[in-house]
Amino acid sequence: MKDDLLAAIESKTANVVVLGLGYVGLPVACLFAEAGFPVVGIRRSQDKVDMINRGECPIEGKEPGLAELLQQVVATGQLRATTNYAPCQEAQVVLIAVETPVDPVTKKPGYQALRGALADLGNNLSLGTMVIIESTIAPGTMRGVVQPILEETSGLRVNEDFYLVNCPERVMPGKLLANIRGCHRVVGGMSPEAAELAAKFYRHVVQADLDPVDCLTAELVKTMENAYRDVQIAFANEMALLCEDMGADVWQIRELVNKSPYRDVHLPGAGVGGHCIPKDPWLLIANANDDFEPRLVPAARAINDGMPLHTANLTVEALREIGVAIKDARVAVLGYAYLENSDDTRNSPSEVLVARLRELGAEVVIHDPYVPEYQGGLEECVQACDAVVLMVAHDGYRAMDLSELRMQVAQPILIDGRHVFPAERARAAGWDYRGVGQGYKRIGVGRGL
Repeated sequence: MKDDLLAAIESKTANVVVLGLGYVGLPVACLFAEAGFPVVGIRRSQDKVDMINRGECPIEGKEPGLAELLQQVVATGQLRATTNYAPCQEAQVVLIAVETPVDPVTKKPGYQALRGALADLGNNLSLGTMVIIESTIAPGTMRGVVQPILEETSGLRVNEDFYLVNCPERVMPGKLLANIRGCHRVVGGMSPEAAELAAKFYRHVVQADLDPVDCLTAELVKTMENAYRDVQIAFANEMALLCEDMGADVWQIRELVNKSPYRDVHLPGAGVGGHCIPKDPWLLIANANDDFEPRLVPAARAINDGMPLHTANLTVEALREIGVAIKDARVAVLGYAYLENSDDTRNSPSEVLVARLRELGAEVVIHDPYVPEYQGGLEECVQACDAVVLMVAHDGYRAMDLSELRMQVAQPILIDGRHVFPAERARAAGWDYRGVGQGYKRIGVGRGL
């Protein structure tokens, strides 16, 4: 079994199937197709399948090289898409890259998409196939969920009849191809043999280190690295709130702190979004024993989840100071994606902000140059608005003429959730500027002075 699969991998004749053609699966499929493997991508949406088969990229935003690569590998016949799982019967390598959200209330993993993909694959799984889970999953999921479903639906046994691997993706929108090629990967196998084979497979597209490990280690590495980032951002956000309270500028303080060796205060802001950081910390602790009581991870999540609501409070306070009630206000929210220059709206902080402002009675208009439903003219969007809230640092927003924009609004309130503009520049253009982490200067250092 091993020799045949190894020979197919080394000769690039192995039939590759990718389940899920989103932000992870599509660039992965394109890169293996570019490397010379015959690749079939499976996606449930017929409209998206048709787009891909026409060589049209369904992912918008600035994604260097992806649209061109997709067009190329489709034109050469190396990649095709379908909604049918039948190609899995001929596959020698199957990669699974489907969503793995957490329940918004229980914070436990929701594996509906993963379970469905595994069951459909199991019904079409052949002897000798290597199955690789690229989706981010809670530690223990490979053994507790993935293996049982595949074995039950296929009638085959892991390490005897097929190989099973967890190689978590490490990508972010805007850098999809670069991340796949250039980021280190952990390759977790259900056996050392499986990890070794998967590492040889990935070597065709990954130029960085590939570390073969066991599945549990791979699961822990991926979820822990994103939890680490979440905690670091939460510290930055709490310091931003402290600076606002004390009348200081977190951006100046951050710059000075980071001049000290081994300090790296992250960027504070109006919220943390995306498919990974808001959920992966919960995945990390999802299967911990009952006697383990996590404290830092939930606290960090609470801080970061609260930042869009804090941004709403900044807006309410700024309006109140000029005598405008939030229930009578028209507010423009600039940016609905979770990341600059992307169309990805998953777990967008703007969604939370908009919901809160509308709950308070405000009329909210939204603009985003990359999200189709919110595209349009920026000046028309902010026309007659009482406040403008900048939530995403798109390049187009950085290039805005603040003086021209000031002429379109009813009230010159600018709430900057991403430190896009220096306060001095905005105020010189006539704006009443408020930024996350930027408090008004006051006499004294503490409340008792």
